[in-house]
Amino acid sequence: MNSSAKASPWWTPSVHADRRPFLIGRNAIQAALRGFFAREDFIEVDTAVLQVSPGNEAHLHAFATEALTTDGQKAPFYLHTSPEFACKKLLAAGEERISCFAHVYRNRERGPLHHPEFTMLEWYRAGESYESLMMDCVRILALATETVKTGKLAYRGAESDPFAGPERISVAEAFERHAGIDLLASVAADGSTDRDHLAAEMKRVGMRVADDDGWADLFSRVLVEKIEPHLGFGRITILDEYPVSEAALARPSARDPRVAERFELYACGVELANGFGELTNAAEQRRRFEIEMAEKARVYGETYPIDEDFLAALSLMPEASGIALGFDRLVMLATGASRIDQVLWAPVAEVGR
Repeated sequence: MNSSAKASPWWTPSVHADRRPFLIGRNAIQAALRGFFAREDFIEVDTAVLQVSPGNEAHLHAFATEALTTDGQKAPFYLHTSPEFACKKLLAAGEERISCFAHVYRNRERGPLHHPEFTMLEWYRAGESYESLMMDCVRILALATETVKTGKLAYRGAESDPFAGPERISVAEAFERHAGIDLLASVAADGSTDRDHLAAEMKRVGMRVADDDGWADLFSRVLVEKIEPHLGFGRITILDEYPVSEAALARPSARDPRVAERFELYACGVELANGFGELTNAAEQRRRFEIEMAEKARVYGETYPIDEDFLAALSLMPEASGIALGFDRLVMLATGASRIDQVLWAPVAEVGR
């Protein structure tokens, strides 16, 4: 076949026939998870896609649009990158256990594991620790594989047993084990970071460092190149206690103020979920958002507005834990699909092709 030949569209009957078993599996898993949350006394909520702020993480890129008032005045809006802000407002309103299957939108993202529009499963537990989310994740991954009768998570030849006890490791332990770097030596008690110290450690172990790399850039490089390739093989991995500077929406750990109550869930080297003990201090949240937007301006030359309603709601929000799980990725690994578009009923058209 000519390597330049264009692939057949997803709606071609033969292509759809190949994809259909994954899609039927998707529906079955979604139904099973809805049953799981119902049994746990969660209320399923539905949040608006249009928001005044798409989120304030430096490296997330949103789709922008604008609303017209009845007299034709323009107002900027964004497609949300997560239902998080709306879900937390519902916690402030008095809900205690909520779940949400939300279509979310992220620009500049497309590949085997990324799609510009995808489904995020988020759930929140008011008054419960973020360890409770870890237990939820273990049960959900097992339920997904039971539902489609694969009994395992698989991706590109790698496998992970959701019924085996998960590995739980802190980010600092992972840096030491897999990269030979003392990460927390570059983090002060107030959470501030020492870029030059981390750069020197990376050079010592032979890693690339650019002159314009900030501490966060260096942290991400070690995580992607040295840590993630070891996570979630054989059994799932819970990567816990991120540095506070890498956890803008999470509260600091009571055990060590340099790290936060944030974890990520991995299977077969694939990140599946991102969970938090939620930050409820509005002043601290504003400060972190401003830091994130300053970094976004430095790197990309743009910023997103802060949702003032969200910050106001934090004053009413109870202590809670919350998590976002990439539902499409879970379906991929449970069904054995190799690309995210295989588990999407109608993928977004590709631009520039």
